[in-house]
Amino acid sequence: MNSFVGVDGGADHLLAAGVTPAAVIGDLDSLSDAARATFAQQLRFIAEQSTTDFEKALTRVSAPVVLGLGFTGGRLDHALSVLNVLARHPERAVLLLDAHDVSFVAPLGRMSFAVAPETRISLMSLGEAKVTFSGVRWPFAQTRMTPDGFSSPSNEATGGEVAIETDGPLLVTLPRDLLAVAMKAAVRAK
Repeated sequence: MNSFVGVDGGADHLLAAGVTPAAVIGDLDSLSDAARATFAQQLRFIAEQSTTDFEKALTRVSAPVVLGLGFTGGRLDHALSVLNVLARHPERAVLLLDAHDVSFVAPLGRMSFAVAPETRISLMSLGEAKVTFSGVRWPFAQTRMTPDGFSSPSNEATGGEVAIETDGPLLVTLPRDLLAVAMKAAVRAK
C-alpha cells in the first residue's frame, strides 16, 4: 500500500493536489493555516530543533522504500542537509526525486542494474568509501572516494550491466525516467 506523508510545508502541495496524507510530520513552522486546518487529525508536531523536518519524518516512517519529493530544490542548504541525513541513515532505501533526476544511497556491498548505452550515471560519496564502478565509459576499481575528493559525475553507461561496489555511503544519481531501475537497485536485502 502506498501512503503519503507531508513533511511540514510539503503538506501544502498534497492539499493542492487533493491528496490526504497519512501524517504530516515536522515542527510545522512552514505549514499553511489551510493545510493545518484540513489535516488537523494527521498532524504530528515534533518540537525539537536538533534535526531537520526531513530527518524527523524519515526516522518516524517505516517503509521498505521512501520516495522523497521536494527535498532537492529551492535552497542549497536544505538539499545539503538532506544529503547529510542520508549519509547518517544508509540503512534506509530513500529515493530523492526532482524534475530531472532520481538519487539514492547505494546499499553497501555490490549492486548492479542494466541501462541503455550513454545513460548518465553519477556517483558522489557522502563519506569515505572504497568504490568499484564498471559497465561505464570511465570505470575504476577500489578507488577511495570522499566528499572533498574524487567523484564521478556525469559518467555514462556503455550498455548492459552497470555494477557498483561500495563499503561506504555513496550517492547514485540517474535520470528520473529510470525510477523503476533505481527503486530495485536501492532496496536493501533483508
